[in-house]
Amino acid sequence: MIKYMRRINILEHELVPKHRVLSPEEAKDVLKKLGCSSPADLPWISASDPVVKAIKAKPGDIIEIIRKSPTAGSSVFYRYVVIDLEGGEESEEAGEEEESGEEEG
Repeated sequence: MIKYMRRINILEHELVPKHRVLSPEEAKDVLKKLGCSSPADLPWISASDPVVKAIKAKPGDIIEIIRKSPTAGSSVFYRYVVIDLEGGEESEEAGEEEESGEEEG
């Protein structure tokens, strides 16, 4: 019997906050507003992150994340996309193995 896998858009899941890539002008304004001298001063997010892949962000981009909160209403966070330092951008199979909980050492 052939089973078909349904593709799931993780961006539509209720627990995944809204993510978007900032334009260069928006990124410049955010860095100035936050007092950052470089995008690397922001918290980092890996280019191999599933949401980063889904929104097609590239290393060097700045992502805006808007999280809903029952107490604060919504909160805005920014992340700087970096190359995955543990072996480059992984294939999906490698990512699945890593998520299985197997660790070296």
